Amino acid sequence: MHVTTSGRYGLRVMLDLALNSTQGPVSRQDIAARQDISAEYIAQLIKPLAKADLVKTVMGPGGGYRLGREPGQIPVGDIIRALEGPIAAVYCVIPDGALRCDRAKSCTAHLL
Repeated sequence: MHVTTSGRYGLRVMLDLALNSTQGPVSRQDIAARQDISAEYIAQLIKPLAKADLVKTVMGPGGGYRLGREPGQIPVGDIIRALEGPIAAVYCVIPDGALRCDRAKSCTAHLL
């Protein structure tokens, strides 16, 4: 599996939120400055992360972003799946995937 730029940058954004959210919501501009990622790209990354309830947006003065759960309750796989889609060692186990295998019940790789 190859993690794309959005996956890598999304992980950086999420780690930045985890490390800097003790004082309240973290602004997009602050994340951009610390992580050397454009604020516009961060806004694009936040959309699927928020849809997956991994990030919450706080509107208004002093607003920004905060984690949707406690940091220890957010697996890296959830972040990657939110940004890149399903992850599977073999194609036949991708949820709602179009490809199915007739050997799924007896295949040892299917268990992975």
